[in-house]
Amino acid sequence: MSQARPVPLKLALALAIGAQLSVNAASGFAVKAFELVGPAGLVLARNGLTAVVLLALVRPKLRGLRRAQWASAACYGLAMAVMNSLFYEALERLAVGPAVTIEMLGPLALSVILGRSWRAWLWAVLALAGVAMLSGFDLAGVGGLGTVLALAAGGAWACYILATRWVGQVWSGGEGLAVGMALAAVFSLPRGLPDLVAGQVGLAGLGWGALVALLGSLVPYGLEMVALRGISAATFGVVTALAPASAALFGWLIAGQALGWWAAGGMVLVTAASAGAALDEARGP
Repeated sequence: MSQARPVPLKLALALAIGAQLSVNAASGFAVKAFELVGPAGLVLARNGLTAVVLLALVRPKLRGLRRAQWASAACYGLAMAVMNSLFYEALERLAVGPAVTIEMLGPLALSVILGRSWRAWLWAVLALAGVAMLSGFDLAGVGGLGTVLALAAGGAWACYILATRWVGQVWSGGEGLAVGMALAAVFSLPRGLPDLVAGQVGLAGLGWGALVALLGSLVPYGLEMVALRGISAATFGVVTALAPASAALFGWLIAGQALGWWAAGGMVLVTAASAGAALDEARGP
């Protein structure tokens, strides 16, 4: 079987940046969608529509699967459902930029725990200083419950990373991700279905769900798969660290959410900490 062609560096970087812009644009549009569909309903719409598309494209074979494959897909689906649910609940209470910035503490904490150098703790301190600036040195000022939900979403993001690695180890191709996303939709049903029933869904609600699913899942998944054929995981991690800046941009453009200088400075510190952690992870212990 022939291997996929490598992607030129400049194109790979553009695709990786495009994936980040797409994800954070989806967060901005999610805020607008809350007017028609609640956070849990939007999560169900996003996971469900993404699962339908992936299952149609990949067509995974379910017969004869090993227990480890089902377990890894279930962990992936549960982590995805919990992460998106907590994050969208946070978005109802926080601006997009701060919510994304606080959520990034989850993957950063994972890299610190797995890291074996003093620099890992330096990035952790830098990130905490950034969150302190973001909140005006008062976490309750960021939004109280919104901050807690964003932090919990970050913890779920760390679990999602571990689950994704497990899926990659026991599945071939994209079958594990397709099955995992279908399970994420199932896990989203108990909270999401009442939201959809109570909300003003209609064609407008379905349209918002489709837009968020497209920009938040399908487009970035495709772009990232191609981008990683042309750049290293470390470079991709640095690009991902730019998420707070693009999130703040789309929060302002789409939802009209402006940020003060303290908040902007805090986001810069968290971005620097995330980028440094990504480079350290590439160097190894």
